[in-house]
Amino acid sequence: MAEEDYGSFVDWNQMGDLAKSSGPTKVDCQDLKEFKQMARQGYWAKNHKLRAQVYQQLIKAIPCRTVTPDAEVYRDIMGNAATKKPSAHIPFPEFVDGSPLPRYCLKAEAVASAHQIINCVAGQFPDISHCPSLPAVTSLLLHFSVDEAQCFELVSRMLSCNEPGKRLLDQTFLAYESSYMTFGDLANKYCTAAHKMIVATAQDVLEVYSDWQRWVLGDLPFSHMVRVLDIYLVEGYKVLFRVAIALLKFYRKHKAEAQGGPGSQQQDSSKVKEDIQAFVKGIASTVTPEKLLEKAFSIRMFSRKEITLLQLTNEKSLQQKGITVKQKRRNVQLALNPDTFSSEIVSAKEMRDIWSWIPERFALCQPQLLFTTSTHGCSLTRFYSHCEGYEPTLLLIRTTDGDVCGAFLSTDWEERKRGGNKLSFFGTGECFVFRLKPDMERFEWVVIRHPELASSNKTQEDTASPEGQNSDNNGLQQPEKPAGGLSPFLSARHFNLNSKNTSMFMAGNFDSIIVGGGDGNALYIDSELNHGRAGRCATFDNPPLCNESFQVALLEVWGFQDAMAS
Repeated sequence: MAEEDYGSFVDWNQMGDLAKSSGPTKVDCQDLKEFKQMARQGYWAKNHKLRAQVYQQLIKAIPCRTVTPDAEVYRDIMGNAATKKPSAHIPFPEFVDGSPLPRYCLKAEAVASAHQIINCVAGQFPDISHCPSLPAVTSLLLHFSVDEAQCFELVSRMLSCNEPGKRLLDQTFLAYESSYMTFGDLANKYCTAAHKMIVATAQDVLEVYSDWQRWVLGDLPFSHMVRVLDIYLVEGYKVLFRVAIALLKFYRKHKAEAQGGPGSQQQDSSKVKEDIQAFVKGIASTVTPEKLLEKAFSIRMFSRKEITLLQLTNEKSLQQKGITVKQKRRNVQLALNPDTFSSEIVSAKEMRDIWSWIPERFALCQPQLLFTTSTHGCSLTRFYSHCEGYEPTLLLIRTTDGDVCGAFLSTDWEERKRGGNKLSFFGTGECFVFRLKPDMERFEWVVIRHPELASSNKTQEDTASPEGQNSDNNGLQQPEKPAGGLSPFLSARHFNLNSKNTSMFMAGNFDSIIVGGGDGNALYIDSELNHGRAGRCATFDNPPLCNESFQVALLEVWGFQDAMAS
């Protein structure tokens, strides 16, 4: 058979249509952009040998550390493979965290080869502390290797990648943990309906999302996974996020069709994880590989740079909490005891719903009441004195008409002082506004929903005008956050915005506070915290959150207390 050189580990009887080679037999391409297009189109998807040759070319082109183990190192360590039969009883190293080895249509004896390769990798990479994806990657690459030594070299090169900004495999617990927090953030933004379903059905959303990489690298059938691998080797880590979000979208559709909607009854998170895993393993019956990729790449997401920035922010949040090595998992979806939580504006259930919207790194915290007009009085001065020093904060308002609305505010209110006496905007695109009553709805930064708004080279310098109105020629002051700030992700300075009105998040001075600007304000509250106005604004592209002119019945501000330290 033509694929013999690259198929010695493959059980061809399980390969189905993939066992029949057709299509092109060679790739004459050195340009990365052209490779990207060919990968997405599946240019080499019907020829096993050609796919193997392309993988060899792509992986050997990865920039690596100076000292990267190769096939000869493996042969020196393992000796003559012909005289040493590998054993599948060799336990995996601890850093794979119990992840099983997916068979991916391999022969039974190939499983033993994978065990041997992974244990050799463990000896050559003592700095790896957590890499649950390694068994799946090794199993996949065995398909396209002539022997164990070549597979070892391919895996080693992926682990040794040192190209700035490029990421292929998580190798520490910190990176792995922050990755599923990042996935939670992305699901919250780009897969809202499915995320809301998970929040409603699982006791611990992060526990469910902790399996996101395994959905792709482990649970997907080989026919689907190999198409993902085609693109992943060209475009990198972000492809895994895209495919996992597409899987979550299909899972939500599956639940809706099977049950007329998943319902709102909560269950143990492990049962939700098992249900998703079963769906992904059986996805071939309803979703083709091409349909999965079409869904994945139809999602309008930020660039790799923005995903990396969010990942680094989540890593920093974990480091600040001392979570850098694997430890006993605790339920961190919301450190809220419904029996002791007390707000005069929202119920524990409503607060949980709000918590499902916030960035995942703050799900490690519990709500801490900082200010309430019922206790501290209706004074803007006291509002600032109780809220300064806390980042982020959650603003809740109940009007005398019974409407409930508010805002998640990413940045310390003390930042307002950098503008001097001018009412200047600050904050980041993680801010959002919402209403709970009469209807529950969130309105995010408009650039998240319309990335095309960040496409020019304009700079923006806008100031808020008094009484919450924006003048035609004022300039927004956006002071740089000092190093160590908690909210670098979605900072407006990372974007080239078309309009000066789309990054006006929060502002305050001695006589008012404002949330959202540009052609109006989402919320304007006067110095007595008594009268307010709600309106449309360009930053959040929101309708009025309540009556356009309202009286404040009660106002609360909540902070985020480190639940891990308490």
